[in-house]
Amino acid sequence: MICGVLTFRAPLSSSSSFTSISKRPAKHSTRLEVHGSNSSPGIPLTAEKIVNDSSITGGAYDFDRATTSLTQKLLPSSKKVTIVRHGLSSWNEESRVQGSTNLSVLTETGVRQAERCRKALENMHFDQCFSSPISRAKSTAEVIWQGREEPLVFLDSLKEGHLFFLEGMKNVDAREKYPKEYTTWREDPANFSVNGIYPLQKLWGAAREAWKEILLSPGENFLVITHKSILRALICTALGLSPERFRSIDVNNGGISVFTFNRKGEAMLQSLNMTAHMYSDHIYIY
Repeated sequence: MICGVLTFRAPLSSSSSFTSISKRPAKHSTRLEVHGSNSSPGIPLTAEKIVNDSSITGGAYDFDRATTSLTQKLLPSSKKVTIVRHGLSSWNEESRVQGSTNLSVLTETGVRQAERCRKALENMHFDQCFSSPISRAKSTAEVIWQGREEPLVFLDSLKEGHLFFLEGMKNVDAREKYPKEYTTWREDPANFSVNGIYPLQKLWGAAREAWKEILLSPGENFLVITHKSILRALICTALGLSPERFRSIDVNNGGISVFTFNRKGEAMLQSLNMTAHMYSDHIYIY
């Protein structure tokens, strides 16, 4: 008799082909016990077989066609991109509008979140790690990438969007001082503009540039560390969504999202905002 025990935990994540390994039981876990006999024909017997069999979860069978190409050229191989939002920053904590400023830094909590991300991804191989050069993302990347041989690669295209006079203001003060502009940014961000400049249009352009820089780089498995707004833009541009859908996606500090790309440079979102590692000792394998 062979018995395989699988533990699944997905409080804030969605994935078709992911395995999470938890070093201690987590709340709301579901345990699937599989029992079988070596003499029973046609029955998968091992936990490994079940974990790797996409038919168990209805995972994607193949990936020949998706949305539109982000590279406009054929890639030498398929790619996998893991994107992490930076840990909690000082201005997150103070509820300030951050934007492209470099004055907001990683807090002690943010460092611990980055350490949890590093632990959660320790069994994953990444060919390269790309990061925004802005402090809070850079510090997060340095913690997560610690101990890896390849150097960090900093891309300006991964910087957070520029929000002009709102940057550095507490949200409550910005709402009071600039009610029209702040309300537009919060409720209709695609139409938020300053002196004829539309930050989201520029952010969408930066996201498309970042995708090209990342996907055309040597390697097949990449890690990306960046900020919430540009992360939203990366997700939306990969899925063919317009700036009007900007606030339809949310990602927590330390949240992990994963895309796969076929050779045409077309994207498939495999997981959005995985956060199980923030509440237990989860290690992701995918």
